[in-house]
This record gives sequence, structure tokens and C-alpha cells, in this order.
Amino acid sequence: MSPPPPPVTVIGIGADGWEGLGPAAREALRTAEVVIGGQRHLGLLPPECPGERVPWPSPLRPAVPGLFAAHTGRRISALASGDPMFFGIGRTLAELLGAERLRVLPHPSSVSLACARLGWALEETEVVSLVGRPLATLNRELYAGRRLLVLSAGADTPAEVAGLLGERGFGPSRMRVLERLGSAGERWVESTAEEWPHPPGDPLNVIAVDCAPADGTRPPALTPGLPDAAYDHDGQLTKRHVRAATLAALAPAPGELLWDVGGGSGSIAVEWMRAHRTCRAVSVERDAVRAERIGRNAAALGVPGLAVVTGAAPDALAGLPAPDAVFIGGGLTAPGVLAACWAALPPGGRIVANTVTLESEALLADWYRRHGGDLVRLAVSHATPVGGFTGWRQAMPVTQWSATKPFASRGPGGDAADPEGSVEAAQGETR
Repeated sequence: MSPPPPPVTVIGIGADGWEGLGPAAREALRTAEVVIGGQRHLGLLPPECPGERVPWPSPLRPAVPGLFAAHTGRRISALASGDPMFFGIGRTLAELLGAERLRVLPHPSSVSLACARLGWALEETEVVSLVGRPLATLNRELYAGRRLLVLSAGADTPAEVAGLLGERGFGPSRMRVLERLGSAGERWVESTAEEWPHPPGDPLNVIAVDCAPADGTRPPALTPGLPDAAYDHDGQLTKRHVRAATLAALAPAPGELLWDVGGGSGSIAVEWMRAHRTCRAVSVERDAVRAERIGRNAAALGVPGLAVVTGAAPDALAGLPAPDAVFIGGGLTAPGVLAACWAALPPGGRIVANTVTLESEALLADWYRRHGGDLVRLAVSHATPVGGFTGWRQAMPVTQWSATKPFASRGPGGDAADPEGSVEAAQGETR
């Protein structure tokens, strides 16, 4: 039996370079036969580290297994910025190589150093990374009184953040850009976002934001049921009160994936992802114009990571990662849609389907008979003028079926096969 390969030592290094490393990190680098890292990190090492210096490949993730396999049996050290396990390469290496193969020696992260300089409590500070992520990621985090630390993608990021804050009604927010934290050349500059005067500085920077809205700015709530006006739509929108009830039935939990089938405006997928920063969603929409609109709505409401698939279900569902929950808001009676969604759910997964048509309601009634769950009718009325008086105007009632897939192969009332009827396909008006 061959001995296990030597562990990969993952070393966090700061802007202070070699001088800021502890004894264990220095010894690992001195004795390494191979040192892997970014060009900037490798340039911080002194001549007393004789190992072969290998820059990270690009794109990085698919090349990692082959890179380490090429150096099997050799002592390897990998360099990372600050704490490798905090928005760093450490997570990728743990996922691809296995945590048991790693020996991690962290350095204080830029976030820890920034909070130390600012006097901010780390546990009360929201961290947002814009490294490899859209600027619109910030939109979800803008609320009065919040303190944000933004991990910058480069020298131009501060001006881009200032511009976004101004566009979103947070121009009065105080911004401080902290450059080269921990090094002899450390410095910071500051201003309000709306008056940001500073040219691009050092690309190694962190942006501190004290969020302050302008008068009249009201950020969207984090709870489900945003006002309908929060979305750009053409009428294909799950209305506010029905949307809140739908999200309650879907019950999003951290890390879970939603299929939003018949996406319309994307409101269900957007508010699923706003429930927690780790929630994920795929919105499937057959109309290309609506699919593009879903992407815009997602970015505006701070969840630009929403994946949009343009195509008609059930064909467009092929190859998607397995969902934890499915919402069907359009195309419900298209042959095979309900069957495909039900089959894709793992035991314990949830499904929610909404409709306003009699044809789709009959289909949901049959699924309720065979699989149980809850079948409810949601009716909402709004007060509207009636001449010089006020009366109630009722919106079209929405029939909603929700169910959890059982762990047994048979649900209440029958087997798990889907009744594929020949009812004319309806796109569904609840969007």
C-alpha cells in the first residue's frame, strides 16, 4: 500500500509579505518543492524559498486537479490572500482535493484588518465580495445604518460602487477606501458616494460603506411580497399578496435551489433568492423578451446570480441540477410539465403550482386527489372608487396546490405517475 501524498500547505499572505508570516508558514515555504500562487504573491517570496514557482492557471477551477496531479509526491505550498478560507482559494481546494489533504495557515483577512482600523465590530459588519461577481450584488445590501465592507475587484471598483450608491438613492453614504492594509504603504481616502472625487488608486483595496439613504429613498423589504411596482413586467406577474403566500408555501431555506417554471417576470425566483444569500434559483421562461426582463429584475433587486433558461418546459428542464423546490406559474397544462417537475424533486422536496384557469384547476385537483398536500383558493380584493364612494374590486381568484414529495414511492391516493391530459396548454395568468 503506497503512503498517502504529503499534505498541501495553504498559506495566507498579506500585503506585508514575507515579514508578516509566522514561523510555520515561513518553514513550509522554505521546504516546499513547489509553490503555487498568483504572480503578486509569488513575487513577495525571498530567494531563500527555492521551490519551483507555479502561477495559478486561468480558468482556475477546472485546471486545479490536473495541476496538483502533475506534482504528485512533491511538497506543495499554495499562497492565498489573507485568510484562504474567507472568500479565498482554500474553499476551492477543499472541494476539489478534499479537506483532509490540506493544512491551512491563515493570515488576518483584509476584513479583519479593516474592522480593526475602523473600530467596527466584525460580527455586525456585512461583507460583500465583488471579486468575480456583478456590481449589482450590492443592491440587496443597501439599508439605512448598515455597515458594509466591499471586497474590491480592482482600482476602478470604488468609483463604480460610488456610482451605484448614487443611482440607488444612497448618495449620502460615507465611503472609505482602505488600500494595501497591513503594509508599510497602507493608506485610505474618503468622501461621500455622491461627491466621490478620487481617481483610481491601488488595486489592492477594501471599501467601507456607512449606508445612508437620501430623503425619500425606501429600499425594498427583505420579506416576501414586494410591491408589484418593484418589478418591470408586462402583466405576467404573480401579484403581491399571492406571491407572499406562494413563498410561504415554498418555504425557502439556506442553500436550497428553486426551479421557477414559467418565469414571467421572475418575481418568485427573485424573492426566493432574497430570502437568504445562499438560496439559488433557475427561472425557465419560453419567451425571450420576458427571459431578458427576468435578468434585469434580478439585478435591480440584488440577486444577479439568478440563472435564466430560455425555453419551454418540460424540454428546457433537461440537464438542470435537481431542485429542492419547484414553482409552476405558467404552462401548467403543457403535456409532461407537472410529471417532469414531480419526478425531478427528491424525497422531501416541495412543489407549488398556481393557476387561474378551470382547465389547470382540474389538473391540480387530480394531483391533489392522488398525492395529497394542500389545495387552496386565494382571493384578494382591493378598495377602489365607486362614484363618490368606495367599494371592493376582487382580483381573479388563484387556485394553489402545494405538496411535499413523500419518502415512500407512493403518495396518498395512488402512485406517482403524472396524468398527462390532452387539455389545451395554458400559459397561466398568475404572473
